[in-house]
This record gives sequence, structure tokens and C-alpha cells, in this order.
Amino acid sequence: MSIAIEKLTNPAVRAFVEALNTGDRAAFAAVLAPGATMSDDGSDRNVDDWTEREIFSSNGHMDIESQTADGLGLIADYRNDTWGAMRTAWRFVVEGGKVSRFETGQA
Repeated sequence: MSIAIEKLTNPAVRAFVEALNTGDRAAFAAVLAPGATMSDDGSDRNVDDWTEREIFSSNGHMDIESQTADGLGLIADYRNDTWGAMRTAWRFVVEGGKVSRFETGQA
């Protein structure tokens, strides 16, 4: 059973997931703070390169399974054309209403 995006409690996290799921590069860029950073399975990655490869050019999509009480952590079924589907964990740092860091990896 997945959680509807509109039920995500943190507005920046909700905007991140909406932009990712609709493939909206402009909306995705707008939700990230200047200089935002990220990691995948514990290794820091270049945000622009990673998001282009893992989200936009491979039709990435998240179905949210659960969120943490603070709204900054998600468990999601993530799929894209490159890797197929996998259960993933996402953790967000939000500052000033923008995502300044996100971390993802297999859950």
C-alpha cells in the first residue's frame, strides 16, 4: 500500500517526489538548495549527473511506502529503466524550505 504524494508532510520532500515522478527537471531544480549534495548507497555523487542518469533519462519513479514522523525520511519502491524496481530508503535535509542534501540507498 503506497502513500499518496499529497500526504507527505514536509513540503520540500513532497515537491521533490512530485518533480521526480513527473520528470519535471525545472521543478526538481527549484526544490534543491544552491550547492545541494547527495549520496547513493553511502557514496557522495554529483547531483546533476546522478539525477540525469538515475531519474530523468531513465524514467525514475517513486511509490512511497512509508515516511518518518518528521517527514524527512521515506521508504519507497523506486524504479527506473536502467535498474528496474528496488526498495529504497531516502533521507532529506531541508533548510529554508529547500532540499540541501538527500541520501538514498537500498532498504
